Amino acid sequence: MTQTRAVLLARRPGRTLEVDDMVVGTIDLPDLAQGQALVRNTYMSLDPSTRGRMDPGEKQYTTNFEIGGPMDGSAIGVVVESRSELLPVGATVRHRLGWRELAVVDEAAVTVCDLDVAPAMSWLSALGQTGFTAYAGLLPVGHLAEGETVLVSGAGGAVGSMVGQFARLLGAGRVIGSAGGAEKCAWLRDECGFDHVINYRDSDFAAELPVAAPDGVDLFFDNVGGWQLAAALANMKIHGRISMCGAVSNFGTQEQPTTAVLIETVLRRVTISGFIVRDFEVLRPEFEERVGGWLASGQLVDRATVVEGIENAGAGLVGLLSGANVGKALVRLSD
Repeated sequence: MTQTRAVLLARRPGRTLEVDDMVVGTIDLPDLAQGQALVRNTYMSLDPSTRGRMDPGEKQYTTNFEIGGPMDGSAIGVVVESRSELLPVGATVRHRLGWRELAVVDEAAVTVCDLDVAPAMSWLSALGQTGFTAYAGLLPVGHLAEGETVLVSGAGGAVGSMVGQFARLLGAGRVIGSAGGAEKCAWLRDECGFDHVINYRDSDFAAELPVAAPDGVDLFFDNVGGWQLAAALANMKIHGRISMCGAVSNFGTQEQPTTAVLIETVLRRVTISGFIVRDFEVLRPEFEERVGGWLASGQLVDRATVVEGIENAGAGLVGLLSGANVGKALVRLSD
């Protein structure tokens, strides 16, 4: 029996996540069965959805973490031992057993990643669940059409930065983002090609949005919820659409608006569609071909904020939820 270091849930978080809600410990790894491989993880993904899984209560699309048990999430690593013909030693694979340094994975639950197409980090970012979420929210969910005005909240983060760039590459007429801080806003404008970026920390988002989108918003991709959603509702075009990806504002301390703002969905005949990306798995090959091409041609900026070492993973998640990252947030677990 082999052991590995892993991040464990130490306690249920309060309103604000704290580093001490997580602790690094050890877990046992089973002996390899036929069709399995031992992977040394090189990078793991930090995702806002991890915070929701730390709470009690049923999640319709995933499972919650148990107190004292290991956390998990997307990771990429190298096969170091194998009992699978599909997973040879030395192969780079993506899987769902992150938040630990070593993982025993089943061949049916991993993706072999071609590093000639993109580097390892991009398989967790632009070509990973991050990019796929942006792609699904824009196309099968949001029904993006050429020439439309697109607004994305949380634009400086992993999904948001991909949403804005994908929208531009897919022919949107105007791309507007919201982000916290001058550095993020400048990066989105100067490198990612956003037409307008609202710094919600230093300006009045509700007042600036109608200036940025004087004719209204066709499609709003929402990662934040709260007051930004309320402001967007008041600036949607008639028959506008909202792709609801997340509501990270739920984990903050600011008072949120009441459901009274939803009257705008009636007045403007707005469609709000919540979605979980795994429902669109049939589109994965199309997505990888298209986004892989954008990466290869240099049309797509794929930036990451990297935290070093599993012992800093908890601090990395806390920082993610407070907006400390630019682009994708990752933890480097080994070279």
